Amino acid sequence: MINTLPDNVRVRPIEPADNPFIANVIRDVSAEFGLTADKGFTVADPNLDRLCELYRQPNSAYWVVELEGKIMGGGGVAPLQGSDADVCELQKMYFMPQLRGMGIAKALALQAMDYARERGFKRCYLETTASLTRAVRLYEHLGFQHIDGPMGNTGHVDCEVTMLRSL
Repeated sequence: MINTLPDNVRVRPIEPADNPFIANVIRDVSAEFGLTADKGFTVADPNLDRLCELYRQPNSAYWVVELEGKIMGGGGVAPLQGSDADVCELQKMYFMPQLRGMGIAKALALQAMDYARERGFKRCYLETTASLTRAVRLYEHLGFQHIDGPMGNTGHVDCEVTMLRSL
């Protein structure tokens, strides 16, 4: 687990009761950046309101980030559907403004990749959009390389930034 967090921040595995709270975080952050459902972004995901159940699948995990006891972010990893068995996907990394700039996204991404590596994944894929410039810079800093096009079957038709990293 992440061990360099401020005292008022806690990262823990998602629980069923967290579903509506993390879904609201994802909806709020998406709206902040204009990432609408009609463009195929995460807010269009039919599983958005049942993330706990989704990430209870084999080789999948999702963590929520609490700030003073309130869910304010999260991120996860799962096998990349429609791709080689050794490829996972970093997924649904969303953080409210109060958490940004604290190093939490970096720490959570590293935790997710450690989890994936421990389960035998060799590569980690992600999709995002160019308007999320801070996220793109973070992923580049973490060693993700831009690739020419999408991998797998993510359903995110407007995520024009595709990246891959060896684990």
